[in-house]
Order: sequence, then structure tokens, then C-alpha cells
Amino acid sequence: MGMNKLPLAKRVQILSMLCEGVSMRAIGRMVDVSPNTVDKMLVEAGKVCAELHDEMVRDVTAKRVQCDEIWAFSYCKQRTVATAKRAPADAGDIRTWTALDADSKLIVSYLVGDRSGQAAIELMDDVRGRLADRVQISTDGHKAYLEAVEGAFGGDVDYAQVIKTYGPTPTPAGRYSPAECTGVKKVRVEGKPEWKHVSTSFVEVHNKTMRMHMRRFTRLTNGHSKKVANHAHMVALYAFFYNFIRTHSKLKMTPAMQAKIATTFSSFEDVIARIDAANPPAKVRGPYKKRALA
Repeated sequence: MGMNKLPLAKRVQILSMLCEGVSMRAIGRMVDVSPNTVDKMLVEAGKVCAELHDEMVRDVTAKRVQCDEIWAFSYCKQRTVATAKRAPADAGDIRTWTALDADSKLIVSYLVGDRSGQAAIELMDDVRGRLADRVQISTDGHKAYLEAVEGAFGGDVDYAQVIKTYGPTPTPAGRYSPAECTGVKKVRVEGKPEWKHVSTSFVEVHNKTMRMHMRRFTRLTNGHSKKVANHAHMVALYAFFYNFIRTHSKLKMTPAMQAKIATTFSSFEDVIARIDAANPPAKVRGPYKKRALA
């Protein structure tokens, strides 16, 4: 079934379900389409949402930005890549980096990659390009942030790290439970950050929101990403949904409206309209005419 032949309501339903934590195969069963159709729609919507984020999330007047990275994996976990059958080259752990405005709860920037210093540099360079004014940044103690923030902002930033220490790793019987946090230390890195606002609490809560809204982030299931590219498309779709479509439970509006980069709610219909504009339907072919013999 061609994507352009699906009714608009069914296409909206597919995108909505993707952003509400439903797996792709479950969507196919409930909407009565093939998994390939859901996959194709995710790819198209992901590309469009990445473009919309790049265009619309500009000149953000944030005062405090919190950054963090959340773990997931593609195809298989990093420790089993060596023994996995037919594992693609990009199989293994994935880190999804996010930079969140602590006041408006807007996702200022996001990045799908690894946990390297280069990924941190790309994130911070993008954050810097989207902000209108000087900002206070809070991150965890990951060392990659130090060079990244310095390279992107120089001395024009108020930056501090929240460094947490943890107790021993839980025993094998409880290995899915996090280790107990035994201490928190705030360290000033650059500028004059307001101490009471040095925190990563909001972005860490948002990590839970991401796991709730994207099935591929849910632990202990087989809904994990099979391709890194599709993982990135889903994150792009979610980011637009979260910033511009979904009503934030505390704000009673979208984060984009709170940040004053949007005046009204967007919709999945807007995303689909952009998809269709980029992929106009093929012209109907006329009747076949036999070639006249010479």
C-alpha cells in the first residue's frame, strides 16, 4: 500500500501511536497496515521533523539549560556485538543527548550518537547556535562536556557540573536496579553560575518522558532499534511532538509556546502536509498507444 494512498486520519494515527510508546508491529496490527508502511512513514516524518526543528528552534531566550545523555542500543547491546549474528557495523550502544531549557522545558537541541567527546562538541555547538543570549549550563560530571562547552561558548557562559557518587553495583539478582546515589557535589567550571540553579533534575526527568513515549527506549523488550538511522528518525519525530504538539502537563501549553518561539499548537497534520509537499503524487499515466509500424 502506497503511503500517499493512506487516509489522512490513519496517517495521523500512525504518527500519534509512534509518539505514545507503541511498537511499530503493534501499530501495524491495530491500524491494519504492514510494518513496512509504518517504517516508511517514520522515516519520512523523521526527516521532516528534523528540518522543522532546525528551522523553528532558533533565537531561544533560555536562561538555564540542562544537558544529559540517555542510553539505548541498536540491534544488540555493546557487550554482545562480537558474538551477534549478522550484526551491522553500527550495532551496539547508542547515546541520545538532549539540551533542555529548565524554564520552558523546551528541547533546545538533541543528538543521536555515542558518548564521545566529538558527540558532546556537536551538541554544544548546536546549542550555542540556537540561543539568543548568555546562558547558564548544568551537566553531569562527564568529562566530554568540559572541552565541548569551552569550545562552543568560550568564556561567554556560566557553567557548572553536578557530580554524583554512587554506592556499589546491585547484586546480579537486582542488576536492573540503579546503584544508590551516595553524594552530590556541584563544581563551578566557567563564569558565575547561580548555585541554586545548578541542577540536572529537569533533564533527568525528561529522560523518563522519552522512555515512556518511545518504545525503542523501553528496557527488557524486543522493541529496541534495529537501525541507528531509524532511532534518529524516531527521536526527531518525538522532539517535534514534545516541543510543538503535546500539551505539557505543568505548563498547560507546549514548551515552544512557553519559550515564545510558537504562538499556537502544531499538529501531525502539519508534518504530513510537509511530507506531501516534498513528495507530490505521481502523474496519472495516459492510455498506452502502440507504436506505429514503419
